[in-house]
Amino acid sequence: MSMNGTVEYLIIGLEAKKPLHTVASVFAEAGRGLVGDRYHLGVGAFNAKQFDQSVREVSLIMSESIALCNEKLGTELHPIDFRRNVVTKGIDLTRLRCKRFRIGEAVFKAVRTAPPCRYLSRLTGEDMMKGLKNIGGIRAVIEKSGKISVGDTIRVLD
Repeated sequence: MSMNGTVEYLIIGLEAKKPLHTVASVFAEAGRGLVGDRYHLGVGAFNAKQFDQSVREVSLIMSESIALCNEKLGTELHPIDFRRNVVTKGIDLTRLRCKRFRIGEAVFKAVRTAPPCRYLSRLTGEDMMKGLKNIGGIRAVIEKSGKISVGDTIRVLD
């Protein structure tokens, strides 16, 4: 896998615990998240005070991880079911820890992994803790605002 990749899906939703939808492009606002997404609005399932809000701006997962999870679980879950904002292809997200990267006009910094949780298992009715173990993706903050779109190249900056 390369150190660069592409955006396959952009996924947002206005409310916690409600169905999400795909968009062709979205504005990534520094310090806030993706415009129109529940975490940008401060109403995500994990926006409660006991959770670290500094890592809630954007979540990313590899399409390759989605395929592997479906294989492990014998499922055909759609990328939207994984409830991550950006689905990538061709880039090893695990190598981005603490690195800066560009998607479209925006610049991001990977801040931590995004391990699966029981909440995702409840929503899908599948054992996502098992399916996504060590491959749940990453969380990133937005350092420079800008528009991002499906098909954009993901370029590592440092």
